[in-house]
Amino acid sequence: MKIYLESKTMDVYDSRVETLLQIKRLNELLNKAAVELLDRAIVHDKSKLEQPEKDLYDKLTPLLKKASSNSDEYKDLSKQYKIAIDHHYKNNRHHPEHYKNGVNDMTLFDIIEMAMDWLVDVGDSPNDIFKLLKENKEKYNLSDQLGSILKNTYKKMNNE
Repeated sequence: MKIYLESKTMDVYDSRVETLLQIKRLNELLNKAAVELLDRAIVHDKSKLEQPEKDLYDKLTPLLKKASSNSDEYKDLSKQYKIAIDHHYKNNRHHPEHYKNGVNDMTLFDIIEMAMDWLVDVGDSPNDIFKLLKENKEKYNLSDQLGSILKNTYKKMNNE
């Protein structure tokens, strides 16, 4: 389309094509991200069903639940349990312990999976997630900003 002003020709810019291309690209990227999250949902914590984790969890979890947390028995069982935990961290990138620099080396996908894993850990008690978040914020030295993002996410997940 041409507009004639004072005998000069000028093209009129229409942003529609550029915007539609941006929207298409964004759709591609969000779909790629969704596939990544769906793939993670399928393989999440499968190492717990493999050796050495499976046998150690089966053997040690009931014993740890019965033992007093300050007892020598508990300490010995915890050392044995560490083999399973170390294997688990090595094979599951949604744990900060998987990385040399913890959370700082994680991807956004790792963070999302970790955040949802924490929700699973607390079960059906919405208030417990905020307590766990506070503990893990200190444990993993999470920034205030990331802590706020996770808190907002948990509120959204709980329909608040």
